[in-house]
Amino acid sequence: MPETSILLLYLSAAFLLAVTPGPGIFYVLTRSIKGGRREGYQSSIGTAAGGMFHVFAAALGLSAILATSAIAFSIVKYAGAAYLIFLGIQMIRKNDALELDNSDEVQDNNRAFYQGILTEILNPKTAIFFLAFIPQFIAADGNVFMQFIFLGTISVLMNTTADFVVASLAGSISSYLKRNPRMQKVQQIFSGIGLIGLGTYLAISGTGDATD
Repeated sequence: MPETSILLLYLSAAFLLAVTPGPGIFYVLTRSIKGGRREGYQSSIGTAAGGMFHVFAAALGLSAILATSAIAFSIVKYAGAAYLIFLGIQMIRKNDALELDNSDEVQDNNRAFYQGILTEILNPKTAIFFLAFIPQFIAADGNVFMQFIFLGTISVLMNTTADFVVASLAGSISSYLKRNPRMQKVQQIFSGIGLIGLGTYLAISGTGDATD
């Protein structure tokens, strides 16, 4: 279990990332608008299952890395911090607002669930992000696998909660985003600065390093 201060930092960062509009939220929003709340909920559960697949895969990989070399573990952590900074810069520089898919295709609930799983599993950015983000908060001298599963599950639950809120308020959210495209940019900038700050802090402080 991570220290309380580290866990609080993780919860703050995970919450920020969960409520930031991104491909996952817009996927659920699209499904909800097309097929209603039930389909949106099914899509949310599907993406959660796909997210947990990446959590377990990354946990196994990180445990293997640490078993091989503590130095390699540190390299992964610092590379992850750099990646978070890169993501923040990309988010700020992104000029085009995310758009909803307006096609008329409607999925049944079961299909929406399985499509959500595949959408998340086949997204390599999810795997890369978990490997970049979660190791920053893991103590190398503890049980790396269990810490990763614990933190990863928290992240997935937060993301899924945000998805459920989006599915419940799909109509209102869609109308708001269409009327306020500038707000999307403002939130992108805010979230980008947050990622840059988080990555910089973790790189400088060395939170969770094997030598801590």
